[in-house]
Amino acid sequence: MSVGVLCIHGFSGGPYEIEPFTAYLRAHTDWLIEEPTLSGHGEELQMQGFTAKHWLMDAELAFRALAKKVNEVLVVGFSMGGIIALYLAKRYKVKKLVLLSAAAKYISPKQLVKDFKMLASEAYHRNLSNNELFMRYRHKFNNVPLSSTIEFMRLVRMVEPYYKDIDIPVYIVQGILDGIVPYHTAQFLYDELISNDKTLYFSDNGKHHICFDKDCTKWFSQVLTFLKGK
Repeated sequence: MSVGVLCIHGFSGGPYEIEPFTAYLRAHTDWLIEEPTLSGHGEELQMQGFTAKHWLMDAELAFRALAKKVNEVLVVGFSMGGIIALYLAKRYKVKKLVLLSAAAKYISPKQLVKDFKMLASEAYHRNLSNNELFMRYRHKFNNVPLSSTIEFMRLVRMVEPYYKDIDIPVYIVQGILDGIVPYHTAQFLYDELISNDKTLYFSDNGKHHICFDKDCTKWFSQVLTFLKGK
């Protein structure tokens, strides 16, 4: 039985956002791992003119191409990619879902303020260039058009009615300290999805880029066990 894994990155990001997890999968399985880059995304952002429909179609085409090569397709989605993963699960034969920091709701103002206070403090002490959070988001702040953010919100609204139709096995991973997606979003998704086989994992110190957190190898192994299970 051949297995394929489609890994979908987040809004204004790229496959690098999930790379630690995909590297783990490659090291521990012989599965075919595909990591498409959504239109306008990647290392060099050129998002102007691309819409939610473009991103959903990108994911559909990648899913169809992978499904032709394997017997079963597993889908992993990070942030906006988690919402796209749910869209695919509604429309296609997805074996299992993994949702990482899935952006069913977005922006936790409290944690975002904490993160930016930290940035301000480090800037004051002239250490800003060494701050991982700042380096990760500096490029995005300057290169994401408002129209693209509106399309992201539109995509979330488009997919929300599908939640109650998703009945396949799903594993949800969420960081408590996520400054982009409020951590209670994971519980909301868990409650909305009608699957009888669903797991919710909270990382106490996890932030939005959950695949880079210190405890990630712990849930990596748990998610792999889930994916391998029957």
